[in-house]
Amino acid sequence: MVEDGQIKTTVSPFAIREGEIKTFDGKDGYVSINQIIHKINLGHISDVHFKILDLVNEFEFLTSRQIYQMLIHKGVDIKSQDKLNTKLDQLVKTKILTRYYFTSEEGKGIYRVYCMEKMGKYLLNSKEVECKWQPTDNTKPVALMKKRLAGNQVIVAYMRKSKNFANYKVRTTITAKMNGKTFKGHGEVTIAKGGKSLSLIFESVRREEDWEEKFVERMRLYKDFLENFVPFDSGYEARPQLIFVCEDDKHMVETFKEIVKAGLEMEKVKVYFTTDLKQNAESLDKSLTEFAKNETTGKFAAKNVEFKILE
Repeated sequence: MVEDGQIKTTVSPFAIREGEIKTFDGKDGYVSINQIIHKINLGHISDVHFKILDLVNEFEFLTSRQIYQMLIHKGVDIKSQDKLNTKLDQLVKTKILTRYYFTSEEGKGIYRVYCMEKMGKYLLNSKEVECKWQPTDNTKPVALMKKRLAGNQVIVAYMRKSKNFANYKVRTTITAKMNGKTFKGHGEVTIAKGGKSLSLIFESVRREEDWEEKFVERMRLYKDFLENFVPFDSGYEARPQLIFVCEDDKHMVETFKEIVKAGLEMEKVKVYFTTDLKQNAESLDKSLTEFAKNETTGKFAAKNVEFKILE
């Protein structure tokens, strides 16, 4: 597998493309549960297959690269990316998982997106593992899938590269205090050092249709939550750090401008920005950007954040 630092692309695989659609690449037809049980009894579906299934159940949408990196981090001996791809093919053929790829005016996407299928849910239920998946979950639009993929990629990056990584949540639930509305972020990582810990909430922003309006609506909720925060709101002992995950550097600027235009700056709460491709760096200690105001000129300028706890 190509290492993160060797990836040369300048455009995120999770960026929105013009006219993009998702295309089914799973298995049609019928597979019975008895066929699945037979394959398990023969050892054709093993513990490694179940570990893959657990990951997809937890993260909802994953690429094979993300699955491979997480399995390696968790100590699963998967041998190689090719070996993993063979196991993924087996899971798709038995309708335990299914997959899609994206197609746009630029052509066919270079990766597949794996998600749950009905046989996977049956198997998880048999092991008393919670699985909230419904068939309609696989009908989610491209933008929502890519938001999840981008958020998952950040979790994978911190899991593998931050020495102070403690744990993660895929679906963090937050309640805007004054508004009263409950919403979900696109990922959370907790980092810890010297007896102190900090939760990082990641919100993935994509250039989908009307993205500016959708982003401002989300930012209002975050502003409500963060500015009115007291310990243990939404389960956090201390106020978490909000980080927006954008498609590229230009998109970071565009996103920040939407905050300013809507008057949603937070005087006492810092907000950081990052991009999909910054997660490929060898170290994450310079992956965050802050827009700081020059008190003399009144203008904002981007600067890298030296976030030492991330080392």
